[in-house]
Amino acid sequence: MKKLSLIAGGVASLVLGTLLVTHSRAADHVDSLSLNTAANKMGDLNDVFTWMNGDATKLNLALTVSPADDGTRSFGPSVQYAFHVRSRVGTTGRDVLAAAGGVETNVICTFASNTSVQCWVVAGTTIKAYVKGDPSSLTGLTSTDGKLKVFAGRRSDPFFFNLQGLRNAVAGIQAAAAGLTFTNGCPNNLTDVQVGGLVATLAAQQPADAAAVPPCSATVKDCFAGFNVMALVVQVDKTLVVNGTDTFLSVWASTHAAP
Repeated sequence: MKKLSLIAGGVASLVLGTLLVTHSRAADHVDSLSLNTAANKMGDLNDVFTWMNGDATKLNLALTVSPADDGTRSFGPSVQYAFHVRSRVGTTGRDVLAAAGGVETNVICTFASNTSVQCWVVAGTTIKAYVKGDPSSLTGLTSTDGKLKVFAGRRSDPFFFNLQGLRNAVAGIQAAAAGLTFTNGCPNNLTDVQVGGLVATLAAQQPADAAAVPPCSATVKDCFAGFNVMALVVQVDKTLVVNGTDTFLSVWASTHAAP
């Protein structure tokens, strides 16, 4: 096995999941301070999802990396991935967020390649579950005791966003604001004509006849229709992460420079 440890740094995203609520999710894109580089998009955390299966015996954890994946990136030894699951007592989600303490279990995965992963479920210094092998098949990779299952691979991630339309609207607002004066953040001399022009710009959201701007052509409204990401999906038996009769789990995920 490779050395098992968490190295400070990377990207983190926060999500609250409970044993009573079916699912939760969180997202941040292109925000990593240390891992979001052209050479290491596999460390840039996009989305985090968590949900219980139908009979609440399994906790599902998913994260995505490699925003606007171009098909050339792959999992490898430079990045370590971790889900942090804290078991807590509480009656509402607000109680859990406000309370300190709880028992944390970490799910840590490292890769040699797209077809070679090691994942541990660890509480303190105790390894509760371990699996090693190829996680790329649709059926996933399952530990010998059946309590840990892993999938990793490229997945479609489309969502509608008129990027050039937004850029046009921002440019229009900036042009209009250039001749304005402000008091307490409010414009003093915004005319009806300027207001009408801004409203029209915002309402139209039309691509301009301009040079193409990555990641899509300036004439394309549905800019992210073909986007993909790389996904790591882990399913763990509830008994591995729930402490006693606790009813809440809080979950966050992180990426790190591998030890």
